[in-house]
Amino acid sequence: MMKKIFPGILLLFLAPAVSVTAQQGDPLQAGDNLAVTATESGKVKGYLHNGIFTFKGIPYAKAERFLAPQKPEPWTGVRSSMTYGPVCPTDATTTVNDVFEFAFNHNWGYTNENCQTLNVWTQQLNDGKKRPVMLWLHGGGFTAGSSIELPSYDGENLAKKGDVVLVSINHRLNVLGFLDLSAYGDKYKASSNAGLLDIQMALQWIRQNIAQFGGDPGNVTIFGQSGGGGKVTSLMNAPLAKGLFHKAIVQSGSYITGGFAEKSSKQKVAAALLAELGLNASQVDSLQRLPYEVLYSAAKKASRKVSAELVKEGKPGVGWGPGIDDYLPDQPSTAKAQELAKNIPLLVGSTKNEATPFAPANPNITMEEVKANLQKKYGDKTDAYMAAVKTAYPAASQPAGYTDIDFNFRSFAIKHGNTKAVPGAAPVYMYLFTWQSPANGGIYKSMHCMDLAFQFDNIDRCQEMTGGGKQAKELAAKMSSAWINFARTGNPNAKGLPQWPAYTRENGTTMIFDNQCEIRHNPDLELMKIAGSL
Repeated sequence: MMKKIFPGILLLFLAPAVSVTAQQGDPLQAGDNLAVTATESGKVKGYLHNGIFTFKGIPYAKAERFLAPQKPEPWTGVRSSMTYGPVCPTDATTTVNDVFEFAFNHNWGYTNENCQTLNVWTQQLNDGKKRPVMLWLHGGGFTAGSSIELPSYDGENLAKKGDVVLVSINHRLNVLGFLDLSAYGDKYKASSNAGLLDIQMALQWIRQNIAQFGGDPGNVTIFGQSGGGGKVTSLMNAPLAKGLFHKAIVQSGSYITGGFAEKSSKQKVAAALLAELGLNASQVDSLQRLPYEVLYSAAKKASRKVSAELVKEGKPGVGWGPGIDDYLPDQPSTAKAQELAKNIPLLVGSTKNEATPFAPANPNITMEEVKANLQKKYGDKTDAYMAAVKTAYPAASQPAGYTDIDFNFRSFAIKHGNTKAVPGAAPVYMYLFTWQSPANGGIYKSMHCMDLAFQFDNIDRCQEMTGGGKQAKELAAKMSSAWINFARTGNPNAKGLPQWPAYTRENGTTMIFDNQCEIRHNPDLELMKIAGSL
């Protein structure tokens, strides 16, 4: 059979090349000299989709394991940049929860430690127009995730609607990005925050190259959700990042304002890792050569062991994430750190339900049973709690409506806003996303990540999570406009939304994003106090 097929295949390769040119009206156009621009490292070639120039997988840095990133190696000719680059290695995904995987619709990508690549969406190249630049930092804590993980992350619609330049990146995570080996020599002095240094290199790449993609390096907004919001918050506290961005959006990611890991704690993890592998301090360089799977398995054991010891001592545990070092010299709560971020306008918020849909209450639970359960937790404050729920969320009528409320991310957002909104500082704008998804019988509510499809105006890409209906699209039109306007001017007021004043601790001004958007003042303050979150 192969003898019969092979000659035909060979003839295809030997036949004269046929030139096929995309028609002007085609949604996707690709080819030589169609979407080419220059970077400091060399020329790149992308493609056009729905009128948007799209580039993927452009190297913005390179780095040896645990070392500070450097500029990428230059190349000659034109580098094809039409497919996403590798994602940072993490735990392999071997099983998923079908119901929630249906909603999230992950793209796990392919892994490689040389993952410092970025993607760009823009309306024009080299036209001298200074478009606002929006750098998206993905979620997944500081451990997992990537710029391609969720369909909501696609930047085409935001670039098309708002005439902004959308950039997203991959960077080092987990043990590769946040293992503190500084106790073992100057060579590893940057290891504790290598993942953040990658992001800073991406910001430097933007400063040096984004004009060729139609962007303004003097108007850069960093925005991220969950772990991405934590990265935004961290960069706001990094002296070396000052001036590389000008506005910040933190979405369900203010948890890092509680503080960075202390150097002593992170160094204990490194010491425990060496012990786990049977290595002494003089053999630390061998960590650079270990297979990733071996390294990460031992690192997780070391981290759990050290965290357990720290908790026994009454100290916080330690995981993968930013830590105090030369790059992050001060805790976010210090006056010095707050002064650093003082002039950065901030848009901050969370969703109503966040993690509660992942552990839903019994759907058949009665109001009497809910009240009995609340009584165990709040005692004589139970009636006040239930009244505060109705004040905060007037539409609450079903029993689950009294128990499916997020208090963690919301309290961190409020504390973040209170810390940042001080006299003489750049404005803060607060939001709370309460829209309830009708998809899959309404089980997803306004869970963690639900708001992303709205901010990116990607409802059609995220129908499994949002249902893709008219109300979702109407809200997405308003929210995406707010994000675009904030990136352009530092003010999120937009058509279709009520007037949105800046937030202060006293006024508690909060935009409620729902089918009917409204401004409320301290809408859930009493509820948060009763719940012990503020």
